Amino acid sequence: MRVPGWLIALAGLGSFIFLTLLCSFVSYSFTRQAVIDAREQGLEVSSIQELVDFVLNPPNADEAAAILLSGINTSSVINTPVPFEVQPTATPAYSITPLAPRTPNAPQPTAEVIADPNVVFGYDRINILLMGIDQRGDEIEDRFRTDTMILVQIDPIRKAIGVLSFPRDLWVQIPGFQSNRINTANYLGDGAELPGRGPGLAMETIRVNFGIPVQKYIMINFDVFFAIVNTIAPDGVEICVTEEIYDPKYPDGGRGTIEVRFEPGCQTMNAERLLQYARTRATFGGDFDRNRRQQEVLRAVQNEVLSAGGIRNFVEQIPTLYNQLAGSYRTNLTLEEILALAVLLSEIPQDNITFGAINELHITPALNAEGDQILIPNYNQIRFVIQQTFDPQPDLSLADLQVRAAEEEATIMVYNNTSISGLAGQTRDWLTSRGVNILNVASADPPANIPEIFILDFTGNPWTTRYLAELMGLPQSAIQPGAGSNIQTNADVVILVGSSVQELLAAN
Repeated sequence: MRVPGWLIALAGLGSFIFLTLLCSFVSYSFTRQAVIDAREQGLEVSSIQELVDFVLNPPNADEAAAILLSGINTSSVINTPVPFEVQPTATPAYSITPLAPRTPNAPQPTAEVIADPNVVFGYDRINILLMGIDQRGDEIEDRFRTDTMILVQIDPIRKAIGVLSFPRDLWVQIPGFQSNRINTANYLGDGAELPGRGPGLAMETIRVNFGIPVQKYIMINFDVFFAIVNTIAPDGVEICVTEEIYDPKYPDGGRGTIEVRFEPGCQTMNAERLLQYARTRATFGGDFDRNRRQQEVLRAVQNEVLSAGGIRNFVEQIPTLYNQLAGSYRTNLTLEEILALAVLLSEIPQDNITFGAINELHITPALNAEGDQILIPNYNQIRFVIQQTFDPQPDLSLADLQVRAAEEEATIMVYNNTSISGLAGQTRDWLTSRGVNILNVASADPPANIPEIFILDFTGNPWTTRYLAELMGLPQSAIQPGAGSNIQTNADVVILVGSSVQELLAAN
């Protein structure tokens, strides 16, 4: 039986795969594993080039799904972690109760229900932990700390996705071990050869500390990063840098260090520069700034992939990448699950994607017994950011947001982040005419001269910042913690205006 290769490749090319940079890195890995699974289950997929041909010239989707499902043995699982029987001793930040898992004898899915995650996964929400490790292809080390940890929650009922970043130095309970940084969970699990190994312990660490059950994981290394980004965007990806970044001790590929520098302004970055920009911690906000830059890169790469040339560049290079990335990823997603995700995620609009991060507003800096810097979680604050990421309230009216913002009584300043004279004052007048009380105006020194507008939160004012973003027509990504900026102020919130504010002022 011949299986349409386009449907298998869809798993690696679905919109979710390009939601985040980590997911986009592993998109080819899904395609490769899908081919392996298909062959092991008796399905005829003659070559990787066949996948390319089918992706570029796809057959009817309903017919292909029916053919595929008729031959899939859905009982196989790739490296499935065994859950730990550990009860949380800290108050979870958030709680989601999954549906009961399917029994081994449950009916197999049909073409009509392939998009129902409750049939395929057995959970009402699907939580996937994305992990990036500092590994190169020529290294023999078999256990690593996670350089990046991002939790993606897919809600099929609301047709929504939440993406939450965790700082690597967050001090948490590691089940079965002493408290430690969250990025050590994978290292400890692999070292102790626990059931589920490192990924299993990392997923259980999220559940114990934050009350979120994690069912699936994807882990990649830098080889996947370079290969996929170079394939998707051979000419580079545009990033708008908001401040000067200088890192004299950035780790190079040989375990040494090099100097890297980024000047403010919009610029095109190749895969190596993108990785440096996303990984460096050499700014005032350290790991928090890095998390924000990673999500910035995620969006930029996503936009590149969704362009006409991005997907075609990727698909046409699948034969070249086939052997290049073996051993560069790990996942416990099965072929059936990947297919179900691809169908489900194709139905989720971009506006239903929410990005969040545990940042300076949600932790207390401290030192551990060895004198190393760590981040103590503030679970009350973290509870709010988790809720806003995974259960946002997009239907609140502007008037509702204004009422909640007024209760915070935050002081607001406007900063001109351009060389255009009088822009802060004009913005203040515009906001004042709409009932917003502005404490003062000032100019950034030096101005970054970029078009973007940012709302900086210095003291924890989620409703004020959300109200301002809605009032000015800005995305939620424009809201950032003020502690990571070079702005010195006594205000609670700063509106950092770029040149694009002129369009807002002219339209009203």
